[in-house]
Amino acid sequence: MNPNRRTFLKNASAASALLATGSLAAARPSFSYIKDLKKVSPNDKIRIATIGMGIQGNYDTKAALRAAPDAELVAVADLYDGRLTRTKETFGKDIFTTRDYREILARPDIDAVLIVTSDHWHDHITKDALKAGKHVYCEKPMVHHIDEGLSVIDAWKKSGKTMQVGSQRISNAAYLEAKKMIAAGDIGAINYVESNNDRFGSIGAWNYSIPPDASPQTCDWDRFLGDAPKVPFDAKRFFRWRNYRDYGTGVAGDLFVHLITGVHYVTGSLGPQRIFSSGELSYWKDGRDVPDVLVSILEYPKTDIHEKFQMVLRVNFANAGAIKNNTRIIGTEGQIEFENNGIVLTKKKLPIAPGYGNYDSYFTFPEEVQKEFAKNYDAQYPPETRKAEPAKEVKFNDPEKEDEHALHFANFFDNLRKGSQGTIEDPIFAFRAAAPVLACNESYFDQKTVYWDPVAMKKVKK
Repeated sequence: MNPNRRTFLKNASAASALLATGSLAAARPSFSYIKDLKKVSPNDKIRIATIGMGIQGNYDTKAALRAAPDAELVAVADLYDGRLTRTKETFGKDIFTTRDYREILARPDIDAVLIVTSDHWHDHITKDALKAGKHVYCEKPMVHHIDEGLSVIDAWKKSGKTMQVGSQRISNAAYLEAKKMIAAGDIGAINYVESNNDRFGSIGAWNYSIPPDASPQTCDWDRFLGDAPKVPFDAKRFFRWRNYRDYGTGVAGDLFVHLITGVHYVTGSLGPQRIFSSGELSYWKDGRDVPDVLVSILEYPKTDIHEKFQMVLRVNFANAGAIKNNTRIIGTEGQIEFENNGIVLTKKKLPIAPGYGNYDSYFTFPEEVQKEFAKNYDAQYPPETRKAEPAKEVKFNDPEKEDEHALHFANFFDNLRKGSQGTIEDPIFAFRAAAPVLACNESYFDQKTVYWDPVAMKKVKK
């Protein structure tokens, strides 16, 4: 998440007000309610704990506290001692801190956990947390490997707990507005989606600062590795884990997932059926083993709610030219373009009559044949069929001071309070976005096309 992309709300009441106005309408038509779950009383505190207090862990925790006046941070787990110290400096000296997340799950006074670790720990901690009876907010992508997704979904269903995955952009009002536009047929039949997300900077390429006291004594290296291959302590791997396949999911898992999540939300699509990627490690040859340039093509099949369409996604971490990151959903009668502060709908509709002349074969006909052609054309296409509707542009600006991050948490807490599993980004929805992302990586590394069944949520052998 780009922390400067939004002006944050100064208090949580504004987030609650936006929620009440419907800017967080559910992506699905109905909620699933948890049986026999004691709902949180409006007068009770929702006691939360954060597991992983790095960059996004801090932003998520602060967004959660903005979203709910009744949320209280009581515990934090992290594998670097300095972040545990910083937690007490930032959030209060009475916060319980530990290296071992299991100590947090064992506490009966914690209602919900925020899982903001490296990607390779997402599924393990999520399933442990659900088994321990905790509600879960897990950062995107929900899993590190495709074969982990269904087991997380199964654990969530069995637990009866509320779970939200953290691609917070879909809680932005512009996405709801785009969803309405597409449902109304404002751009006709979708045929193409494109999205670019380029950067040119060391920190933007995940070369985050490493503390000078990083060592095997201050960092729990063995616990960090988990089920990843055992290698000697490396501070770069620990603090810049996004650069390595063993712990992260590369540009696809960090950036493509937001784009796919948003498109699925506004179109109602369940996902692509064929995925192909090409890319390279072009500039950031600093020991990382993930590409810094990646282009992926995803083919979406025709369904009851949309026509077949193509999606092309691009990331370039070495773009020294003009950077204009954008997402466009294009149809037969217009397009929706996402901008920094809203969306622009452009409507263009072709006339019924095809026209003739100019760069056309008409002038190559003999004169008599041209006359015959014109006569037939006039008979088939009266004047009113020859003019297109005037092009129209409609802009939608985000509500002033909208805080999509807090709104995403507000949806999570709202469902938690009323005993519902129907969050805007539940594990099923989240996996249908994460799996194509992971397939983009698989296609790149294995140099093959990946085939996917978006309904059954399984890979298909060809």
